[in-house]
Amino acid sequence: MNATPELDRRPSISSLSSEDYGLLTDLYQLTMTACYVGESLDRSTASFELFVRKLPKDFGYLIAMGLAQALEYLDRLQFSATQITALQATGIFKNAPDRFWDLLATAKFTGDVWAVPEGTAIFANEPILRIEAPLWQAQLVETYLLNTINYQTLIATRAARLRDVAGADATLLEFGTRRAFGPQAAMLAARAAIAGGLDTTSNVLAALTLGYQPSGTMAHSLVMAIEAMAGSERSAFQAFHRYFPGAPLLIDTYDPIAAATDLATQVAAGEIELSAVRLDSGDLITLSGQVKSILPNVAIFASGDLDEWEIAKLRSANAPISGYGLGTKLVTGSPVNGVYKLVEIADRPTMKKSPGKMTYPGKKQIFRQIEDGQFRGDTLGLASEGHGLLQLVMSGGNRQQPEDPLSVIRQRTDRHVASLPSELRDINYAGIPPVTLSPALADLTQSLKDRG
Repeated sequence: MNATPELDRRPSISSLSSEDYGLLTDLYQLTMTACYVGESLDRSTASFELFVRKLPKDFGYLIAMGLAQALEYLDRLQFSATQITALQATGIFKNAPDRFWDLLATAKFTGDVWAVPEGTAIFANEPILRIEAPLWQAQLVETYLLNTINYQTLIATRAARLRDVAGADATLLEFGTRRAFGPQAAMLAARAAIAGGLDTTSNVLAALTLGYQPSGTMAHSLVMAIEAMAGSERSAFQAFHRYFPGAPLLIDTYDPIAAATDLATQVAAGEIELSAVRLDSGDLITLSGQVKSILPNVAIFASGDLDEWEIAKLRSANAPISGYGLGTKLVTGSPVNGVYKLVEIADRPTMKKSPGKMTYPGKKQIFRQIEDGQFRGDTLGLASEGHGLLQLVMSGGNRQQPEDPLSVIRQRTDRHVASLPSELRDINYAGIPPVTLSPALADLTQSLKDRG
């Protein structure tokens, strides 16, 4: 039975386009918008801030990331006639005012966006981004902004920590596509990883889209397939090098020491040129030392569920490893639990008072103290107190500056991490965020608390 024309026009769940993003939201953003319209609040100017209440365990800082995709989304926000018809067909909005549908039909983001530049080190309770817009617009965009900024900030921060631990000279490759939470997440993870400090990615589409050379080695399956048909692991290595001369070889499909010994014989005889070998399993400290003694002029690349703690352990043991492939633990793990909260409406500061989830009121700014290129502390204050880290990046729905190249974002990340004291860069950080409140913000917070 053929699909109806209506079903044929539905977007594929695996190939979303920017035209679909209006509906890529939580239902309550739309139901609240309908309520705002009905109560004549939709045009009230509101300010929402996106921030993290508490950093993930062991993290001393975060690297803000995802602004480029946030602005792209705000630029293209719209609802098609087909989408509006689909919403109406649900029956959920049968009591919504007619003007709600008019609002969606002509939807366009017209607000202002203040944000810290991508690659900026930030701490708990500091706004990564602030939206100042008509209430319905500021409310509607919450879901997408949290999705793209939370995830990319996590990846960029993990990448920055990995780079900090591995050192400037190590080669770090993003291998996480197979473990990322979906195809779009894989693309965003590759972008954030490079911006956070990795050299490139094995994701071909991401690398070419971002203007980077994709990088990778080989899988065990090639060795197994050719060995089964041709009779030896050597045959597999020779076959691969016929098409990719000098490329790194994966040597732990069977016995890594035997493979290294055989490769050393071939290298000595001038039969092959070898740039690097990869170890993907086993005791990497012991194996890398043994392989290096057999192949002293060949670089060793390691992979296999590595993270910053594993790399720190390898480095502390002086393992002769010059590069790492980072996958599962880079693109998954403890989330960055960013939130998006109303801080002002119609020039009236607001705050959430729930125990453990209190927010600071009013539009805020981050004032950073830097001395001789070194971080000395942050003051979280009111935006009216002066210029700080948050910059106006969109005004009246129009971008105010071009998107930063990824290379510039990475340099900013490197610079910000290098400015932090060693205790904040410790991968087992358990201290208190180095942020104080300005007297004005402290007074406003206490005033709203006292109102009960």
